[in-house]
Amino acid sequence: MTYSEAKEHTPGRLHELFADPYRAFENDTDERQLHIRVMLHTLLARPMQRGQVTLRVIHGWENGGFEPSDLQHADYALHSLDDYHTAVERFTTATRQNEPLPADNTSILAAPLADAIADAEAEGQTLTDDIVETPARWPAFNGGLALYTLFKMYHRLVYGEDDSYRCSQCDTPHGPREIHEFHMEEGEFALLAPISEQHDAPYLLVLHESQLAPIEQLLNDSLPLFDRF
Repeated sequence: MTYSEAKEHTPGRLHELFADPYRAFENDTDERQLHIRVMLHTLLARPMQRGQVTLRVIHGWENGGFEPSDLQHADYALHSLDDYHTAVERFTTATRQNEPLPADNTSILAAPLADAIADAEAEGQTLTDDIVETPARWPAFNGGLALYTLFKMYHRLVYGEDDSYRCSQCDTPHGPREIHEFHMEEGEFALLAPISEQHDAPYLLVLHESQLAPIEQLLNDSLPLFDRF
């Protein structure tokens, strides 16, 4: 295991903009709405205009469940608010018609976990069932710390979190990313951004399907403000 796979509470891009980003989004903070709009402009609006953002809607975990194989997702290219509205409509239609929620065939946790376990065992490491089945023990093998960090992000987006903001750094299939996680009264979501500004590196907006409508309202209220910038 290498601890360079992931780091919790690391300085990220918002630390360059705000004196105290961990307080910037709390309800009693002065200029809170301005902070939210600056954050959305920096981490979402600009990369959206460059065609770098993917929306990932997660679902499948419920009633306290957290089996990696049960976590499902649907990804959508996000170039504009219209793309977001399309994703919302697909989930709304599925719910209204009592159909399965949209889901891609790829696995975002179970398959990478199986691959990391197979690699560790191929290198001669013995992994007990307790290690394999307990996310907090995944850091016992290479790649496990990054997977555990992503697991915790997904878990908080499904089940909630008290902190309004946190920033982590984590290896992902697209390379190292800053994870900017928001749990605000307007909605809960995470933005995975490249460590440094890059005009071709992908960004990821992640949220639980229950947050589609609240975040739609937040984006409707905020993103048009950036059209002139």
